[in-house]
Amino acid sequence: MNVRVKFLGGAKSVTGSKYLIEIDNKKLLIDCGLFQGLKSLRIRNWDKLPVDEKSIDAIILTHAHIDHSGYLPKMVKEGFQGRVHCSTATAGLLDIMLLDAAKLQEEEAQFAKKEGYSKHEDPQPLFNTKDAENALALLKGHHYDQKVEIMPGVTATFHNAGHILGSCVVELEIQGTTQTKTIVFSGDLGRYDGPILHSPAALGHADVLFVESTYGDRLNENKGIEEKFAELIKQALDRNGCLLIPAFAIGRTQLLLHYIKTFMEAGKIPKVPVYVDSPMAINATKLYQDYPSYHKLTSQELSSPSIFDYNYIKYYQSQEASTSLNNIEKNSIIISASGMCTGGRILHHLYHRLQRRNDTLLFVGYQAEGTRGRRLLDG
Repeated sequence: MNVRVKFLGGAKSVTGSKYLIEIDNKKLLIDCGLFQGLKSLRIRNWDKLPVDEKSIDAIILTHAHIDHSGYLPKMVKEGFQGRVHCSTATAGLLDIMLLDAAKLQEEEAQFAKKEGYSKHEDPQPLFNTKDAENALALLKGHHYDQKVEIMPGVTATFHNAGHILGSCVVELEIQGTTQTKTIVFSGDLGRYDGPILHSPAALGHADVLFVESTYGDRLNENKGIEEKFAELIKQALDRNGCLLIPAFAIGRTQLLLHYIKTFMEAGKIPKVPVYVDSPMAINATKLYQDYPSYHKLTSQELSSPSIFDYNYIKYYQSQEASTSLNNIEKNSIIISASGMCTGGRILHHLYHRLQRRNDTLLFVGYQAEGTRGRRLLDG
């Protein structure tokens, strides 16, 4: 049996993750992500893959973030018809995320046509809502630690990665005529001992290990991070302004709400209104009740009122409600997406608040090269 691995993304970049596994005449794709950040990366989403999409037998997703899953509707648009394997919670998140990604693609194409900045007379989206719906129909959800046959001679086991709800370390076993080899794909790994998600699983064996390395070129602080976060919030509110936090809708927003509620109850920060201005984050937060086995939260913590329901937390769905936040001048926290300031409602808030001397902008997540968030951090 011949096994070959090709990197179709996630190399020399932290986005666009795609590993192509060729096992004799069978093809398996691990992750199916969009390139994000620099324009030179984003335009690669339009390139033809160096493999026929129709020839791929199956896809396995480590988690739902768009740089690992967002190319899936494009794959389906180009003819992929196989099964897409992931955790059950990842499938739930993708119901939200892929449709949102399609909507953004459609809106961007319409805007390009309206403003006339596309070289095409009738610019088209990379994929549309129908493509996303077709992709969702191919999803097959699995539980953690359950061995699944992907194709004859190939099984996958999904282990907890602790990154976001449903994120997985994928353990792939390939059975040859005389031996079995184990290939492990880490996906994105979370921190240990977090307040919401379980710590990443520890695997005892792998013949080949592929590890994601977003923070591979730096030390990622871990000690005293909660105290530092509480102090930064307090300093921002002491300036008699508002605190604006760009945050990923999936995972990071929920973690922020947990910490902010904990800090308020402990008297570490003032009790001020917290506005969650991200429809996707609101919908994703509800999924923690649907998938209780994927996190540490107890049924009591999720019952009404849950840890995400607190007197000071306000959820804003409508555009009108979002716009009304412009009128708030002090003593409030606004959490909005996207986490890297590449799109979404956070742009509206940056436009109105960066010029306000008493307001504070606080980054709480990774900012990829080429994103607006990175440019702001770089001054």
